[in-house]
Amino acid sequence: MLKYILKRLGWCLVILLGVSLIIYVLVRCMPASFVDQKIAEMNQGGAIIDEELIANMKKMYGLDDESFFGILKGYFSWLGALCQFDLGTSFVHRIPVLDVIVQHMGVSFIIAFVAIIFEYMIAIPLGVTAATHQYSVRDYVVTILVMLGISLPSFFFGQMLKDFFAMKLGWFPPSGLIDASQNFSGLGRLGDYIAHIFLPLLTIVILGIGGTMRYVRTNMLEVLNSDYIRTARAKGLKESKVIYKHAFRNTMIPIVTMFAGILPSLFSGAMLTEQVFDLPGIGNVALTATLKGDIPFIMGYNMFLAILSVIGVLLADLMYAVVDPRVKLTA
Repeated sequence: MLKYILKRLGWCLVILLGVSLIIYVLVRCMPASFVDQKIAEMNQGGAIIDEELIANMKKMYGLDDESFFGILKGYFSWLGALCQFDLGTSFVHRIPVLDVIVQHMGVSFIIAFVAIIFEYMIAIPLGVTAATHQYSVRDYVVTILVMLGISLPSFFFGQMLKDFFAMKLGWFPPSGLIDASQNFSGLGRLGDYIAHIFLPLLTIVILGIGGTMRYVRTNMLEVLNSDYIRTARAKGLKESKVIYKHAFRNTMIPIVTMFAGILPSLFSGAMLTEQVFDLPGIGNVALTATLKGDIPFIMGYNMFLAILSVIGVLLADLMYAVVDPRVKLTA
């Protein structure tokens, strides 16, 4: 087991190096850099910018050499700082990237954590009941509702909920995380938080149920058609015991694969949903940083998610041996 883990960690380092190089090159190849956008904003304000100032700004932000070797030099400079646990300073926020991530991670984590709990609590039973009642009215109704949820873009569905429940009915706040006009404390503040995150949470849960439910239904149908399930039924076992002890237990093996994506999703934030509801989450901050060409933050944020992704895949592989004792991890 230890040898397997060490070998996988070695490959993870190689993968992370490749991912970091690709991301850095792509960011440096963006049509407009942070300095270009900054100069455009200054020109719109009526300021006159000379070439010397532009050159000094690009040199200050490390964007003066746009050649291939200049980009590689910038990458290795960033990599050297990373080896010293320095993610750099955000161009937009002008504070260390790690501080920006820590400040905005909490909101996204809480919403994603609660959303995942509700998503699995709803999607797994729906997938099981759709599989055990295949081609029934229940199966068709669940499938239709799920397909509608999958088909709707997050920004469109979130805006629909916002317009109806917040703007028209006034049941929930339309945006933000707190009501600045009120001075809540204790349970009042908690209730204010819940009211503000309810619609974003509902958006993520409804749109996330579909994929999980279809995955559970497909794997459940495959297991229910297995020979050992027919044998269990032929022995006279109760249908509930056949489904939940024999069939569902083996359905968990492929479901474990989905858990690999849970870890990064807890910290990545929902970019478009947070943008629609104007939440100060890490997803909203990352989207703004990407649009403005904030290279240090983009690199720090994406590498943070890449590390969580490879850890999630490793944990999923280890979980296979826990769920199915027949699986042996070998180096």
